[in-house]
Amino acid sequence: MTGVAGVADDQSQAGGAVDYRAIYNHHAAEYDRLVSREDHQGNLLRALHGIRPLDGLSVVEMGAGTGRLTRLLAPRVARILACDIAPHMLGVARARLRADGLRNWRVAAADNRRLPVAGGVADLAVAGWSFGHATGWTRGSWRSEIGRALAEMLRVLRPGGTAVILETLGTGRETPQPPTDALAAYYAWLEREHGFRSLWIRTDYRFASVAEAEALTGFFFGAELARRVAREGLTRVPECTGVWWRAA
Repeated sequence: MTGVAGVADDQSQAGGAVDYRAIYNHHAAEYDRLVSREDHQGNLLRALHGIRPLDGLSVVEMGAGTGRLTRLLAPRVARILACDIAPHMLGVARARLRADGLRNWRVAAADNRRLPVAGGVADLAVAGWSFGHATGWTRGSWRSEIGRALAEMLRVLRPGGTAVILETLGTGRETPQPPTDALAAYYAWLEREHGFRSLWIRTDYRFASVAEAEALTGFFFGAELARRVAREGLTRVPECTGVWWRAA
């Protein structure tokens, strides 16, 4: 999910060129179809609730995209502000949240490094698959760019609040492994220099058909994974997700 400004290079963790900037700015509906198939086991919500019980919390979400995580959290928390740099993505998030009949949410177009939020207002700040884009988009300066986003995340938290970061540990994989050396360095940096603890969970995709799996994985993860899906006749695509957290 989006949240950091910059010129994205075309890249894919599973082979083939993917223009993520174009997806986030112009193809939010297709992206939302993909992520709606993710985590069919429901492990994300269980992991978050295990780290910090969610009931009654005030939440700031960074890089919210089309609001899939927002929709998981909103029924449990007191209120949630979902921020993303791409208004196109937030348009889908707004429509989906309204359709769900939820009322305890707001959305805001915002860069992760400059949130439209006062300091010390949230019990939980969460960033899902967002900060890690900087390792490809800004390359040599990712520590500085993610550091600014991380400082914002901690700024909006009340004392004793919890910061949670979700990132990929491989789509198409049964066991966790950072897809790139830069992501591996970023994850180690979170733990060694910023005191984050971590765990990993499975967030497998379950598709209605092989054809749907091939189309949607190819759209976002590239041609290599799509070919594997077609070759093996997959309707379930494994995925590993890392969860990092620390207190403010």
